[in-house]
Amino acid sequence: MKVLHVIPSVSPALGGPTQVVLNLVKALRDCEVEAEIVTTNDNGKTLLDVPLNQRIEYEQVPVWFLPRFSPPLKEFIFSTALTQWLWQHRGDYDLIHTHYLFSYASTCAGAIARWQNIPYVVRTIGQLTPWALAQSQLKKQIYTFLVERHNLNQAAAIHCTSIGEAVDVRNFGVKTRSLTLPLGVNPPGLQKQAKSRLRKLYNIPDRLSVVLFLSRLHYKKRPDLLMQALKSLAEQSYEFHVILAGAGEAEYVSELKNLVKSLGLDACTSFAGFVTGEDKDLLLQGSDLFVLPSFSENFGVAVAEAMAAGLPVVVTPGVQIAPEIAQAEAGLVVEGDVEALAGAIAQLLHQPHYRQQLGENGLQLVKERYAWKAIASDLASAYRAIIQKEPFPQYLGTSASSEGSEKLGY
Repeated sequence: MKVLHVIPSVSPALGGPTQVVLNLVKALRDCEVEAEIVTTNDNGKTLLDVPLNQRIEYEQVPVWFLPRFSPPLKEFIFSTALTQWLWQHRGDYDLIHTHYLFSYASTCAGAIARWQNIPYVVRTIGQLTPWALAQSQLKKQIYTFLVERHNLNQAAAIHCTSIGEAVDVRNFGVKTRSLTLPLGVNPPGLQKQAKSRLRKLYNIPDRLSVVLFLSRLHYKKRPDLLMQALKSLAEQSYEFHVILAGAGEAEYVSELKNLVKSLGLDACTSFAGFVTGEDKDLLLQGSDLFVLPSFSENFGVAVAEAMAAGLPVVVTPGVQIAPEIAQAEAGLVVEGDVEALAGAIAQLLHQPHYRQQLGENGLQLVKERYAWKAIASDLASAYRAIIQKEPFPQYLGTSASSEGSEKLGY
C-alpha cells in the first residue's frame, strides 16, 4: 500500500500541522505503510534550503520538495512544479491524503485524484470551525462555492481529529463519511533537573511558579488574554514568571511585547522565541503549568505535548480536545475571558498538590489516547478499507447517516 501525503508546506514557521504530518508519516512507515510526502519549499517569507525535484530524507521521512511560486501567495502557496509532479506521479500511489483546505496543493491533488479515480482523504485541520471560517470570510465563501465543497464531498473520507471537528464538518454540509482519529505526540526526552536548569537559564527565582505558553505567537492563540489575566493576578499579589515560547509575525510580536510592558509585566516575562528539541523539552519539564486560551484549535498538539510532560493545562473550549481534558481531570477548561482565566491560573498557583494530580492524569491520558503507534495502525486500517471499498471498522467510522450523527452526539 503506497500513500502520498500532500501538504502546501512543512515549514516550522507554520506551527503544529507541519510537524504532525512528519510524525504521522514516520509512524505509518513504522506500520509498514509506504507513505511519503510531497510539498513545496515554502518557508513563510523565505525558502527552505532543501534539494528540489527529488526524493530526500527529511526529518527521518521521505519527502519530495517542489519549488513554490515566488513571491508566496500567503497560505495558498501556488506551485506549477507541484502540479506537474502530481500529474506525472498520479499512478504511483494507491491513496492520497491531503492536509489543509483553501490551499493550492490540496485542491490540485484532489482534482487530479478525482480525474484518475484515485481515492483521497482530506484532513481539514480545524479550518471549518466557526471562528476559522469567519477569517477572510468572503474569500472562503467564494472558494467554497467554486472548489472546496465539491472537493470535500467527493473525497473517500474526511479525517477529523476530535468529535468537535467532526461536528464542524457536518455543520458545513459535508456528506462524505469521516473517520475520527486523534493526533499523537512523542514522549519528551528526559531533562534532568529541568526546574532548576530552567530557572537558571531565565534568571527566575526558585520561589516562583513558571507559567508556560508554547505555541505560535498569533492573535488566534490569545497570548494577550493570558497577559491580561496575569496582570489581574499580579494586582492580587500573586507571584509568578511567564515564558512565552513561539515565533510569530514581527508586527504582532512587537505589539505583544508592548502590551507586556504597558501592563508592567516585563520583569516577570520571558520571550523564548521558537524552540524545538531539547530546548522545548526543558521548557515543558521545567515549567509548572501550561496555558493556551486559544480561539480555535482542531486538536491542540502543544496541549498534548504539555500533558505528555506531566504539566497541568489550562485551556478554553475552543481547544477541541477540551472535553477529553475535563473528563480525564488533566487540566482546567474555562471560558476565554480575563476573570475565568485568572481564576483557573490562581487555583493552580495556589495548590501545588492539585497541579501534580492534574499532571499525572494528563500523562495517563496521553499514554492511552495519543500514542502515534496506535493511531497510525488505526489509520492504516482505514486506508485499507478505503482502497478495498469496505466499511470502516466500527470504532473509526462515522457517516452522514443518522446512526453516525447519533454516535457523534449531534
